Amino acid sequence: MHHLAIYNFNNFRERSEAPINQGFHDRNALNFSAAELSEGFVARSGYDDEPGPSSWGEQVFPRFYVEKGDGYAPSTISLWRDLSSLYAFSYSGIHTDALRNARQWFERHEWPPYVLWWVTKVHIPTWSEGVERLEHLHDHGPSLIAFNFKQAFDPDGTPTKIDREAVQRLQALNSAAQTELQTNS
Repeated sequence: MHHLAIYNFNNFRERSEAPINQGFHDRNALNFSAAELSEGFVARSGYDDEPGPSSWGEQVFPRFYVEKGDGYAPSTISLWRDLSSLYAFSYSGIHTDALRNARQWFERHEWPPYVLWWVTKVHIPTWSEGVERLEHLHDHGPSLIAFNFKQAFDPDGTPTKIDREAVQRLQALNSAAQTELQTNS
C-alpha cells in the first residue's frame, strides 16, 4: 500500500566543479546504479536536462541552500519498498564510500541531511514535497510527516525500529549485485 520516500540534500563546500568535489562526481553514476540494483528500490527522480529518468517536477532546494555561483547542490529523491531496504543500501556497499568522504565535500550544517516519509504506491513525490518535508523535520522534529532512521514511523504513524536481521539479509543480496557492478565499471 505504501512506499518510503527519501529526499536528501547538501551544500558543497566549494563550487560543484572544484577539484575537491571530483570524487563525489566520479561516484555519482555508480551510486545511482547501485541503488537501482538494490533490493527494495522502486524508483528515483532524474534531473532536467540530464539523461536518465524524468524529473519529478521542477528541482528546488530548501532554505538551507547556499548559492556557490553554479546553481547546484547535491540532492536526490527516491522511493523504496521499506525502511530496511533503504537502510541496507544507504549504510553498506558502494554508498558507504561516499558517506566516508562526505566531510571533504560538504559543509557542516545543523539541519538534517535527509528526510523520510511514507507515500501511497500511486503517489510520486515532487522535489518541492521533499524540500517541505526536510524543512518540517528541521523545524518540528521527527513525526509521521517527516522522520529519520533514528526516529522512524510505520505508514500508520506508529513509531518503529529498523529490522536489523532484514537489513543483513538485504545487504548480502545487494553485495552480490554491487560486486558485479564494480567489476563491470
